[in-house]
Parts: sequence; structure tokens; C-alpha cells
Amino acid sequence: MPPRIAYAADRDIGVWVLDYLLERGCVPLALLLSGTERASHAGELEARLPQPVGGIFRGAEFRAPAALQALAGLELDYIVGVHFPYLVPPEALRLARTGVLNLHPALLPYNRGWHTASWAILDDSPFGATLHFMDEGVDTGDIVHQRELAISPADTADSLYQRVKRLELQVFREAWPAVEEGTLQRRPQDPRAGSTHRKSDLARDEIRRIDLEAPTRARDLLRRLRALTTNTPAEGAYVELDGIRYHVRVTVQRDN
Repeated sequence: MPPRIAYAADRDIGVWVLDYLLERGCVPLALLLSGTERASHAGELEARLPQPVGGIFRGAEFRAPAALQALAGLELDYIVGVHFPYLVPPEALRLARTGVLNLHPALLPYNRGWHTASWAILDDSPFGATLHFMDEGVDTGDIVHQRELAISPADTADSLYQRVKRLELQVFREAWPAVEEGTLQRRPQDPRAGSTHRKSDLARDEIRRIDLEAPTRARDLLRRLRALTTNTPAEGAYVELDGIRYHVRVTVQRDN
């Protein structure tokens, strides 16, 4: 019998994982979707599961007492999170019998938190995809399964993020049979290892502003520009000339 789950997700990777779960006969009993201010793929997720028996909760609704009571009544084995952009409070972490599984685009313990592809390039840290249990920290729970992804000199944060999403799906597909069989293994993270970044860290002027008069190595400048070339131009590096700000993005292609 498939495990009883609630599914909390967004982004295209959230759709891919839901498709895989449905193929395996695991139909989530409830959907937790991003609110309209954050959602990118909530409509696609709802189209695949328009009327889950436990209901649909949008945005932060899942934190309300009535929603927590409704979810508790589903007797869940797991809550499965995939790029769900909300912090899960302790009372929600305790809703599922076994715990909350989260798919994270990083090789934990490196790059806990936000903008993982950018920081992997900036810090030259190991990168990959990890399925782990959530706890009350930020991406600090026990690791279930992970795979490493080599960063190419041609990668920008955007291209690396697009590649790691495919690896996340692979990691999930490799780990899920053990969830179904009840043989899932877990290993704790070393809290002293790795790195953690808040969403606001990448927006700091010392990261994004390029001082045209400051001496720098070309290698370091190119690394910054690659790391700040995300799918959102406003997150990019910038220079200021005559009081006007200019955003800078790069494209790097291997010469074959």
C-alpha cells in the first residue's frame, strides 16, 4: 500500500515529482501550494490533483489551527516538500508519523537555505541534490539520499539550477522505493560542516556591486558574474555610471 502523504510543492520540479508519485499509485491526500504572490506552478499541480480528499491549502494557510487539525486527521505517514517556499513550523513538522521529507537543490551540508546554485559558484563548494528530513533548522535534518553534480566553467547560476532540478528528480526516484518499502535509511548532518545562506545574502551590495575602479582578478570577477546570472535579472551584478545603474549578466559557452 502506498504511504499516506500530503504534498507541498511548487516549480516545474514539483510537477515532475508529483507526476512520478501518481505513476507509482501514490495519490497525495492533501496539497499545499504556494500563494499567488509566490506561485509559479500551483495551477499545474492543482490540475493534476484537483480534489484531494484532505483539501488544498494555499500560501500560509497550512499553518492555521484549523488546517493543522485537518491535516492531522489524515493520519499521514509523510509530508513531502519540493521547492515549497514557506518555513514549516514545529507543529506542522509533527503532523506526519514518519516525518517531513524535503528535496533540496544542494549537496547538504553545503549551501543550506537559498540561492544554492549561486553560492556553489561563488564559494566553489560541492554541489548536487539531496533528499532529507526536515527539522526545526534550515535544511539541517537527516540526509536520506544525495548525488553530486559537477559545476562546469560554462555554468551560470541559472544554467546550474536548471541542471540540478533534473538531478533532484533522479535522487527522488532512486530514494522513493525505500520509502514505499519502509526501509529508508537516514544519516545525521554534522551541524559544524557546510554553509547556510539566507535569501537576502545574495542581495548585499558587496556581492552584487561591481566597483569599476577596484583591482580584481579576472577569474574572481567572472565567477561573480556567473554566480549572479540567475533567472531574475534584478538579482544580477550591477555597475553604476553617472548615477545610473546597469545590470550585468553573462553567457559562457564552451568552444567545441
